[in-house]
This record gives sequence, structure tokens and C-alpha cells, in this order.
Amino acid sequence: MTLCDLSISFPNLGIDIYDLPKTFSVFGFEIAFYGLIIGFGILAGMAIAFREAKITGQKVDDYIDLALFGVIFAIIGARLYYVVFQWDSYKDNLLDIFNLRQGGLAIYGGVIAAIITCYTVAKVKKLSFLQMADTGCLGVLLGQIIGRWGNFFNREAYGGNTDGLFAMKVNLSDTTINGVQVQDGIDIFEEAGNYFIQVQPTFLYESFCNLCLLGLIMLFRKKKKYHGEVFLWYMCGYGAIRAVIEGFRTDQLQIGDTGIAVSQILGGTIAVVAGAIIVYMRIKKKGESSVWKNQPAGVEITTDGKTDEQTFNGEEASVVKTGEEVVENSQNQDNIGKDREKNL
Repeated sequence: MTLCDLSISFPNLGIDIYDLPKTFSVFGFEIAFYGLIIGFGILAGMAIAFREAKITGQKVDDYIDLALFGVIFAIIGARLYYVVFQWDSYKDNLLDIFNLRQGGLAIYGGVIAAIITCYTVAKVKKLSFLQMADTGCLGVLLGQIIGRWGNFFNREAYGGNTDGLFAMKVNLSDTTINGVQVQDGIDIFEEAGNYFIQVQPTFLYESFCNLCLLGLIMLFRKKKKYHGEVFLWYMCGYGAIRAVIEGFRTDQLQIGDTGIAVSQILGGTIAVVAGAIIVYMRIKKKGESSVWKNQPAGVEITTDGKTDEQTFNGEEASVVKTGEEVVENSQNQDNIGKDREKNL
């Protein structure tokens, strides 16, 4: 392999990736890795949301309905958000708006559309919107973690020049994004007749930070005091992450010619507002039990003779007993009672 074949490398980590394609062909039809990864992220997000619904006593069917509508409108919302703030790139060729193969989805637009869809579905089904938001946001976050790697294959969503530990070197021939070459301020250097840029892999930063956020949410979600709290954790955490990482990016969606990054302002505002609500509600709900599950306190034996995790006086316990053990315990209690009567 030569430098000409080098697509992406992380020189300070000793990682070189050669001939990394953006698409692959199936029966003559070109499929973009970007779309494939987005699709995988959606499926993974649905899986974790369905699992959460099941173990918290909700109906999985309700979340299947939410996913069917939510995915469609989230993609539409993400695309519209991106197009609105990149209108100059599309106004002369409106058909390009429908070309998602080269990227161009803004996650905030997708999240806004998903929230509206969730509210509508909850309203129609007479369910708790806040509880559905708590469950659904886990899927959204996992989808974001995976989806960011679509930017990796597209060689987009990168930051400024760097020679730091995670510096990413990209072959200049791979840096075209929607017909626009390297952003202003990015240095281009030559090696053996090949041209490269070396930049901050902001997609990697965001994916990793989101993974940490998901881990924290999964760890503490059982302690939520009210429906909607997990959703607020997500909004606060992701808003803060995006506000920081957006500052590194060179392809920011900006408000006109003001130089103000939309996602940075929006992320910071959401983080502050959500954080304030979290603190206020935690003080208000101090001493109250968790509302993570729908099941009433006590042990419920299922048709197969086993129980799932149950809630006892607000404290979670994991109880798994077979039907035979329950019967045996019941008989033992009867024998103890008879012995006591004899002693009396």
C-alpha cells in the first residue's frame, strides 16, 4: 500500500486505513455506508427502547407504533433542519434536497421531530408522554452513537487543524462534502505527491461522549423520581456535549453570516434549562420512591412460573423463583403455623 491508497489514518495512534470506500455495490446498485450505518443505528435504538419498555411493564406494541412514525418523521426533520441552514447549497438545485446519500442530516431536527411524534402518539393512545420520552430517548441516544460513524465514512463533521493524540489525517481526494471542498482555515499539506488534511475527529468525540452518557443513564435510570426525568438527563447531557464539541467543528450550521453556530447555542440553552429543571424537581421529589416500573409492589408470578424484577416499597429487588419453590415455601409456612398452635 502507498500514500496514494491511504484514505484515513490516525498517525499518533499508529492506525492506517487504506482504500476505505464511501459506497459498495449490490447487483449494480450503489449503497452508501452512511445510510447503512444510520439504518443500523435506528434498528439498535429500536431494540434498546423495546427492551426498556418490556422490563418496565409497558406495551412493546406502543413503541413499535412510535418507531414506525418516529423514524420517518425524524429523518424528514433532520433533513429539513440541515437544508434550512444550508439553503444556499440547495436553492439552485432543489432535487438535491432529496439526495441523502452524501449526508446532510442535522440531529437536532431529528430530535425535535421525534419529540413531536412521541407526543402525538402518546396523546392518541392516551399514554404518558413523559414516560414514553424516558424510554424512547435511550433509543435515540444509541442511534446517535452509532450514526456518527456514518460521518467517518463520509469524511465529514470534522474539526480544525491538530497534531494531538487523536489527530485524523484524511486524503484530500476524500474530503468533498456535498460538492464543497475543504473548509476555510484547514491546512493542506503534501506528502510524496499526495495531499492531506489533519484534523480533529469531532464525530469520534461526540460518539464516545454519547456512549458515556448512555452508560450513566442506564446505570441510574432505575432511580428516577418522576416520568420525564431520564429524558431531562438526556437533554441536559447531550446539550452540553454538543455545545462543547460544536466549537471544534469547521462545518457548523450558522445563523446567516453572523458566525453564530446554531447547534452550539441551542445545545447550551437546552443543557442549562434541563439542568435547572432537574435540580428543582429533585428537591421537590426528595424522599419519594422511584417510578421506574409500572408494576405494583410485591411478587407477581408469571404464567411460566417465574417472576421478573419487582419493586418492594420503592426499592428494587431481583426475585426469581420457580412455581415449585413458591409452593414449597407456602407449605413450610403452613407447617410453622401448625407447630405454633401445638406449642400454644
